Amino acid sequence: SHTVAAELAPTNDPFSGPINNIAQWNFTILAVLMFVVTALSLSENFLVMFITFKFKQLRQPLNYIIVNLAIADFLVSITGGLISFLTNARGYFFLGRWACVLEGFAVTYFGIVAMWSLAVLSFERFFVICRPLGNMRLQAKHAVIGLLFVWTFSFVWTFPPVLGWNRYTVSKIGTTCEPDWYSNNMTSHSYIITFFVTCFILPLGVIFFCYGKLLRKLRKVSHGRLATARKPERQVTRMVVVMIVAFMVAWTPYATFAILVTIYPTIELDPRLASIPAFFSKTAAVYNPIIYVFMNKQFYGCWMLACLSIMERAGK
Repeated sequence: SHTVAAELAPTNDPFSGPINNIAQWNFTILAVLMFVVTALSLSENFLVMFITFKFKQLRQPLNYIIVNLAIADFLVSITGGLISFLTNARGYFFLGRWACVLEGFAVTYFGIVAMWSLAVLSFERFFVICRPLGNMRLQAKHAVIGLLFVWTFSFVWTFPPVLGWNRYTVSKIGTTCEPDWYSNNMTSHSYIITFFVTCFILPLGVIFFCYGKLLRKLRKVSHGRLATARKPERQVTRMVVVMIVAFMVAWTPYATFAILVTIYPTIELDPRLASIPAFFSKTAAVYNPIIYVFMNKQFYGCWMLACLSIMERAGK
């Protein structure tokens, strides 16, 4: 049997056929990877949203942010993951330029929403444990305001390429789309610099600041009654730290790669090698639900109840 990609002549135009010098088996591997990652992410993040909706006790300010993260990861997978699976299955970006812009914008937008959601989570931990405003508690309205900021701020800095400040274009391997990191244009460079400051360095700064304060506070209360009273908060804090570390493991290679090719746009890289950070970053959508289920006792209990309920209905 022959695939559509194998039947097409190699070309330098990724919208009309597979690019030169890349065998079809490379795209097949990427298609299988994206199918597995997308299927896992969609099912896991849908489960997080469903269980939070089903169990009223989970509807707390912290969980608003967790569900927001699940929504962002779900949307990354349903746009970027699904499109990447289809294009790699064909071996080229057969969906056309409008779909390329859609995928590039969607993956970037929802990825930055996830990044800023983690920053808001770290601030929530800092607010609850360090209590910078005294006895003032974090309420649902504060969480909602934080999430409105996340979605609005992320949109402000990821939509400009659609309007012409930089652009969303096909990557070197020809089956996924991203901001134009390779551009020599100074206007495009100004966007890339602004993008990294507002959407990578700034949220990282918030995370490091909040957890620096948190570590100092937790060391002071590591003994005595106060330590026992704060034990649940410390457990939740550890969960958030693990989520942030997992996210950074997934996205840091892609951020490093983007910075490298922005500084050296003429650098010669094998398209297959250049594609690894971008595809690896999409696996971040799989980690968070697993971490949240197994490191949050309350959520794990509700998850078990939901599973038992489904099994009982299936048995009937």
